[in-house]
Amino acid sequence: MSRQPRKLTQPAILWLQVWGLAALQGAITLTWIVYNLYLPQLLVQFGYSKQLAVGLLIVENALAIVMEPLMGGLSDRTQRWLGTRFPLIAVGVVLSSALFIAIPAVVVFGQQADVTRTVLLVVLVSWALAMTVFRSPAISLLARYAKPTQLPLAASLLTLVAGVIGAFKPVASQFILSLGAVLTFSIGSLVLLATAAVLRWLNSHLETPEATVERTVAQPLSISALGLIFSTGVSLTWGTRSFMGMLPEMLTTQLDMANVDWLMVGIAIALAFAALPAGEWAVEVGNRKAMLIGIGVTVGLLQAIVFIPTWLTLGAAVVGVIAGLSVVSNSAIPFALMLVPHQQAGWGTGMYFGGVAAAVSLFGLVFPAANPIAPVAGAVGGAISFSVAAACIAASFQVRSTSDADLTRD
Repeated sequence: MSRQPRKLTQPAILWLQVWGLAALQGAITLTWIVYNLYLPQLLVQFGYSKQLAVGLLIVENALAIVMEPLMGGLSDRTQRWLGTRFPLIAVGVVLSSALFIAIPAVVVFGQQADVTRTVLLVVLVSWALAMTVFRSPAISLLARYAKPTQLPLAASLLTLVAGVIGAFKPVASQFILSLGAVLTFSIGSLVLLATAAVLRWLNSHLETPEATVERTVAQPLSISALGLIFSTGVSLTWGTRSFMGMLPEMLTTQLDMANVDWLMVGIAIALAFAALPAGEWAVEVGNRKAMLIGIGVTVGLLQAIVFIPTWLTLGAAVVGVIAGLSVVSNSAIPFALMLVPHQQAGWGTGMYFGGVAAAVSLFGLVFPAANPIAPVAGAVGGAISFSVAAACIAASFQVRSTSDADLTRD
């Protein structure tokens, strides 16, 4: 009597691949930190005004509003046609790495060769666009590396790595600038290439039984789902930026401290590590329910920070906001992935990042980086933004995803 071949089941989370994706997310965060730090300096060296940096970032984010969903959708087609998203990811990473090195090269050698100043602007915008080519396709791989109900836990690694790297920006800025543009941009470029290569290698070890299905089956897009994802990206980003923008002034006033940079680093690190229990809890109670609870806690404590101004209230509220906000921020990408069919993961991720880009662009216009955000404006604006996000998440329960059969706890 012949034995039936045993069917291999995929683990709930492919941790090695998720770690590889988290490393790439960390590299993306690192390159943007380097870019934002050096941009004013490089513009001045090439004869531009330092203030141009603000306008340039706003334009780049405005372009990303269109590019992120477009590239995500294109990666969905690549997945159906070729069974993989990596051709698009590889093109984007290689192009981004080359242009990243080209930025300081234009500044250092361009003046000697009488290169026109417009060339630098073209290279800067081209690099920002190249980053949009692969970010949404890459992050959408999370849907492949974890089952729908386990996405918040898997996403917590990405939140942790990106959060820890971003946390040290206030205190590491001078060190990064002291390395010099050429060395720093070269390191960033090599890290980006290396992490993408590692992720590609890890991904190649996966069995792909669903690839043939994805090549032939194309699910229709839900416009309402994409609209909710985009709006959630806008409102969550605006709310988070409002809170983080007003917090330094609140800490300075209530704690009577001249410099709160290290305290901000500690808060940012706490937010990053809080993603791990937040992701596990979101798996237990359901991702969208967890987001709604997290938003409720965050909105309430934001008002307490401002309208009950004592150091005790501030300390307790900051701890509570860290808990609530970590749930919300960590669950955002899983929310986008759960709301679209598996074959449209690129579209879902791209729409979310498009919403993030829209919020960053508008926020830069309303609150210039040089001006601190007034606590009342930050608290009220943040509360309104988070409330809009809560409305979008609540409305999403009426949108049926092809993954709904798996979302028994959501």
